[in-house]
Amino acid sequence: MADDETPYMQDDDTVREVNTFDGRLIRRIAQYLKPYAGWVVLALTITLVGSFLGPLRPWLVQQGIDNYIVVGDLEGLQRIILFLFLALIGEGLLSFAENYLTQYIGQRAIYDLRTTVFRHIQDQPLSFFDRTPIGRLITRTTSDVEALSDVLSSGLIVALGDLFKLFFIAYFMFTLNWQLAVVTLLVMPLMVWVTFWFRNNVREQYRETRKQIARLNSFIQEHVTGMHIVQLFNREEEEMNRFEGINDDHRAAHIRTIFYYAIFWPSIEFISTVALAAVLWYGGVGALSGSALTLGVLVAFIQYARQFFEPIRDLSNQYDTLQRAMAGAERIFGVLDEDHHLPEPDDPVELDAVKGRIEFRNVWFAYEDDNEGNPDWVLKDVSFTVEPGETVALVGATGAGKSTVMNLLLRFYEIQRGEILVDGVNIRDLRLKALRRHIGLILQDVFLFSGSVERNLTLGDPSIDEKSMKRAAEIVQADQFIERLPEGYQQDVKERGSSLSHGQRQLLAFVRALLYDPDVMVLDEATSSVDTETEALIQQALERLTEGRTTLAIAHRLSTIQDADMILVMHKGEVRERGTHQDLLAQDGLYRKLHDLQYADQSPAASGDGAPSDGRVRANL
Repeated sequence: MADDETPYMQDDDTVREVNTFDGRLIRRIAQYLKPYAGWVVLALTITLVGSFLGPLRPWLVQQGIDNYIVVGDLEGLQRIILFLFLALIGEGLLSFAENYLTQYIGQRAIYDLRTTVFRHIQDQPLSFFDRTPIGRLITRTTSDVEALSDVLSSGLIVALGDLFKLFFIAYFMFTLNWQLAVVTLLVMPLMVWVTFWFRNNVREQYRETRKQIARLNSFIQEHVTGMHIVQLFNREEEEMNRFEGINDDHRAAHIRTIFYYAIFWPSIEFISTVALAAVLWYGGVGALSGSALTLGVLVAFIQYARQFFEPIRDLSNQYDTLQRAMAGAERIFGVLDEDHHLPEPDDPVELDAVKGRIEFRNVWFAYEDDNEGNPDWVLKDVSFTVEPGETVALVGATGAGKSTVMNLLLRFYEIQRGEILVDGVNIRDLRLKALRRHIGLILQDVFLFSGSVERNLTLGDPSIDEKSMKRAAEIVQADQFIERLPEGYQQDVKERGSSLSHGQRQLLAFVRALLYDPDVMVLDEATSSVDTETEALIQQALERLTEGRTTLAIAHRLSTIQDADMILVMHKGEVRERGTHQDLLAQDGLYRKLHDLQYADQSPAASGDGAPSDGRVRANL
């Protein structure tokens, strides 16, 4: 494999060899069938009876030939035909019931499993998503879960049914004529060898196919998400060549799997035909030599010889299904076992009302360790306090740790040292939902879900009525563009809000935050990348949104923070300077350098240097 393809061959996506009958995995899979145990027992009972009716039919044929046709008993023959008809109808009805019931059980179990996986993913901290490719998680919740579908839906029960059928066929054969039964089973060693050969080879190719599917998923997800970059730099042809390489590897692996199937099925058919020929030869020679072998027994054995290899073929197919399921189960349970969710307090503090006092006390934080296993500190001994109703801005170069402060306040990540307090309570002593309910977050890049404007504003919260939603939109003046949309609040915003401008998405984020009425607002350069007219609307919306609330804001343009109660200047993970705009300018330190870099070509009045603010600054946050 070329080096440039390695990002799409994540170690965790490599399908390792899995024991097909791994008791631990099978027990974990069976846990999802427990709620439907009564239905499973019923399905097994139906399968057992149905497995008996199939082998019963050749026996009835033997009875009809030897006991009624040979002696000319028409009335007895009619009874046998009636029994044959009833057995055939019964087998059909039971087959329908079995298929419907097993699919019902399986789909309910798959629903439960997929729900469990998605709930588990939702409970993970952001650090989990930092190191786990999105394509991998999509694979886990879709194709890997579907790999279990056949097993949970019918695989295990059908496999048991095939085993029952083999037992009943063998029972009837040995009951009728043990010599012919032995002749029929003489081909079994060859059958077992072919089956094992197929199993070993197809298992290896299956692992390779699953590995290539994971590569395809990761590549497609990443490149569709970053399509604007591909098109901007005219890399379509290059990326197409890379995709064709990955797609070709998948095709080749799949064709190799088909090759082994193409050999296996004709081989099974050939072996079963050899067994049938052996029955005809031995039975025919015996009949011609005057043995006690009857015509009915010979006809029955011809049918049994055909029937006997059908469940063997099905079991071989079920083995492949079970192998896929075991590999999928290992990958799914691997995700479920990777549990890094943030611990909830045993005795949480309840904060019904939050005043909004925020304190970082000697906080140290690292996203990961360095090459020597030591924490690669992003924040180093950071301390500051935001009083209720105050506005504090964070400034500094890219990578200084500004966004990390926001992430830690919302407890998206867990700090290694120090404390973060809200109204004097350590955030670790608060339930996550309670903490985040009191904090509103507006990011520079607003995320919208596919669906209507209303769905994105309320996020499906039934406690938010239409009147409250429209009132919030009026307050931040988002109603002006919403009502101009063809379908108003029911307008579909498309994936990630692609049908709306950046400024419109930003206004929707303000409405959404206002609807949840947070006590603390966290802003990440809320006025970036918008036109002048939209910026004016956003400034007014922010003034309404931050009024009376504690506000913590990341600012890149220093003109937007001149009225902040306090400005924290961050550099390499530390708070180097703090104070008001005028105080920091007077210190002639890092803030002054940032200020001079931004306003090198502007007059002092324009930059705010030494001049009072015009009163628009707080709104610009």
